[in-house]
Amino acid sequence: MKIKLISPRVTMRPMDSAWKTQMSPPLGLLVLGALTPMRHQVTVQDENVEKLRLDDNPDVVGIGVKVDTMKRAAEIARQYRRRGILVIMGGIHATACPEECAKHADSVVVGEAEEIWPELLKDAEDGRLKKVYRNDGPVNIAKSPTPDWSLLKKKSYLFTNTLTIGRGCPWRCSFCYNSSDNIDARYRMKPTSNILAEIESLGTKHVMFIDDNFIGNPKRVKQLLPEFKRMGLTWHTAVSADIGRHEHILDQMAESGCKSLFIGFETVNQKNLLHCHKTQNRIDGYDDIISKIHERGMMVNASVVFGFDGDDPSVFATTAEWLISKRVATMTAHILTPYPGTRLYKRLEEEGRIIDRDLDHYNTAHAVFAPNGMSAEDLERGYLWTYDKFYSWSGILQRWPVARGQALAYLQFQLLYRKFGKQTAFLGRLLGMRNMAKLAKTVAYPPWRRHTPETEARDQAAWAPIYSTSK
Repeated sequence: MKIKLISPRVTMRPMDSAWKTQMSPPLGLLVLGALTPMRHQVTVQDENVEKLRLDDNPDVVGIGVKVDTMKRAAEIARQYRRRGILVIMGGIHATACPEECAKHADSVVVGEAEEIWPELLKDAEDGRLKKVYRNDGPVNIAKSPTPDWSLLKKKSYLFTNTLTIGRGCPWRCSFCYNSSDNIDARYRMKPTSNILAEIESLGTKHVMFIDDNFIGNPKRVKQLLPEFKRMGLTWHTAVSADIGRHEHILDQMAESGCKSLFIGFETVNQKNLLHCHKTQNRIDGYDDIISKIHERGMMVNASVVFGFDGDDPSVFATTAEWLISKRVATMTAHILTPYPGTRLYKRLEEEGRIIDRDLDHYNTAHAVFAPNGMSAEDLERGYLWTYDKFYSWSGILQRWPVARGQALAYLQFQLLYRKFGKQTAFLGRLLGMRNMAKLAKTVAYPPWRRHTPETEARDQAAWAPIYSTSK
């Protein structure tokens, strides 16, 4: 059979540019490609980087669906199904809300696909496709193959060096998909040999791990990090805010080439954290966590969320001032968004507080529910104001990185990605996103130059005038 896998176009937020939409490839579709038996022909089309063909004639179309791409996915499905072509929907939104997706597809995959996909394709061949294929428990992650990178137009992406070391998360925050009844999010980590083989398949020493929580299994991570050091990697990842309780892991991270950690701090109000069941976060320890990371030469990338029931209009200035004072390198802000299928959505639905059901707006840039301590309009204005404040010229200078060796990487993100993102993204499309990324990585982290006390001293002297004005 001819199988076409599609990633629909995502919705853009006010601060987004093509850097966002062309950041990285749809790894899930590349894993499906690797799971597909050799007798089938597989193609992948990502509408975020290329014009989507809808006049071709595959035997099966598979669509990866997120909440803000649901409407577009339904339109794509309609175009194919009216010509008698089978359409399968899967992905996080299909798992959380299979009934909705079933209205637009011949079949829906609920849960992880490793043990479902080959069976589904055989049923499609035999003309007995089921309406729903459900994986009720977590798969053995050792069976998850390396993504099939040959299916990808690599030059269209900023990063083609992304992977995960595991799946799931130990925590069950109410606003996260991991709180969905259909998701068994027990954390599982791949065998070390699989992780190292996947890194080797990328053909680069600069790697981005996009796990929900890189330290989901601290004991195993401690065993893995010496391998990163041996390989001479430069890498980045996301961790939970309890990383401050694992100083030995922080030491290993720095020694093995980690340059930045993305952390979901979410809020500066402890009551908000308790209300959303994010019990791993302790606001009274935030400053200490950031200091420990900075002391080891790594940058902090913070995620914050506005709109919790304990928030009022003062939250925006309070959060911005704290982030700037702690010299946090980057911030990704979100308006609290009740994704359908999560505990948060169920609670707000029961309280009659969902005010916008247009799924295109469920991209964390719109107030789709009635906040408790402010109006929806105030929430949206404050969210945009925080971005403007944080990425203002004064904010950029005040947040100058503590580690001198990170100065060029810091400037690249502030200027090329955020400040002038729309202009530089146009240049990236002309020259190729991947070519731009290679140049940026080489400038920021030269492969021949790893962090040492000697290089830190040279950096300190070179950047001394800037540091003196940024304090």
